[in-house]
Amino acid sequence: MKLWKYFLITIISLYSLNMNATPVELDRMAVIVNDSTILTSDIDTEIKLFKANAAHNNQTLPPDSVIRTQVIDKLITDTLQKQEANRIGVKIDDNRLNQTIEDIAKQNDQTVPELRESIEKAGVSYTTFREKIRDEIAISEARNALVRRRINILPAEVESLATILNQETDTSVQYKISHIQLRIDSDSDSDKSKVEALAKSIVRKLANGESFRTLALTYSKGPKALEGGDWGWMRKEEMPTIFADQIKMQSKGTIIGPFRSGVGLHILKIDDVKGLQTVSVTEVNARHILLKTSIILSDAGAKKELKSFIQKIRNKEATFGELAEQYSQDPGSASQQGELGYQSPDIYVPEFKHQVETLPVGQISEPFKTVHGWHIVEVIGRRQVDKTDAAQKNKAYRILFNRKFNEESSTWIQELKASAFIETLKDDSYDN
Repeated sequence: MKLWKYFLITIISLYSLNMNATPVELDRMAVIVNDSTILTSDIDTEIKLFKANAAHNNQTLPPDSVIRTQVIDKLITDTLQKQEANRIGVKIDDNRLNQTIEDIAKQNDQTVPELRESIEKAGVSYTTFREKIRDEIAISEARNALVRRRINILPAEVESLATILNQETDTSVQYKISHIQLRIDSDSDSDKSKVEALAKSIVRKLANGESFRTLALTYSKGPKALEGGDWGWMRKEEMPTIFADQIKMQSKGTIIGPFRSGVGLHILKIDDVKGLQTVSVTEVNARHILLKTSIILSDAGAKKELKSFIQKIRNKEATFGELAEQYSQDPGSASQQGELGYQSPDIYVPEFKHQVETLPVGQISEPFKTVHGWHIVEVIGRRQVDKTDAAQKNKAYRILFNRKFNEESSTWIQELKASAFIETLKDDSYDN
């Protein structure tokens, strides 16, 4: 679940439970993460919000010490990703933030003032809420940009998967899965035996009806531990390979595992299963001009130059294609007069995706910024495709991309943690 969704549900829960903010002790540093710090107030706030959400949903929780450990791990991960967002210069302006908050309000059947009132009545600062949303958007963009660079998809992989997809029926199967990961920290036989015994014990507890969510919160070291191991709805093709290889059309409620991977032992539960009807795909053909900022060219300068291009096109002093060939710093499309060809919008970074999905055909956007630089874009055409060879190859590419993105995201986060300076400071108030 995205942070803003988690945060929104929680503040509503706080309001419904009439939980009022209480004075806190003098704030202290709890964890040092490179040049950033996580404060005790950050941890306490996350725990308070998490517990309120659990109480609202009548969920059983493990001991406070376990919840605190999981919360700290999540805050460390978020801090490292935010540092990466700052390093590559991801900035979320107020217009983008305001639009996201408007979307949140609509999904909650509220106006923005009503959303703000409910947040503040729950004892949560609206400024804190806005900055949490801003951070989550920035983290998501940094992760997308940096993990994309690590993904290499060979044409032969696309062809092979497209062939398999062509042989499938119109109905595909989707699974709602939950996951527990137990880490093996050393190669010693003793450590392996202990983890294997714990895994078998967890499976027995699940067979006896104990809550998967509670056991995941207590024991899991996987990426969804704080969500109770919930990965949500996924097709097999979208799952990490270690999950997909284990699922053989099992029914709802099936427990799978324990099974081993390079990082430890895993247990899966199939919470639900449903079939999905295949639908047509909208593809967009767009062209763009990209300018990258540098010591010589500032953000303001790039924006001004792109505006001048728009004016030249409107005055018929030059065509979009001519300007793209001459000035665009995306070599792949510049040689094609800026044209990107028919593609699913999902392959683009969020700001670019938004533009190609919402622009009318033939209209040129205002200059906008992504992690790649400053752009103007024009949508040339849209088409609906359904089960054509090209559509199947695009679908195969997206499946492969999503699978590798999930796998590489986990690896990327592990590498961030391994290379970071992380120090947890002593806090006697939490000792048992």
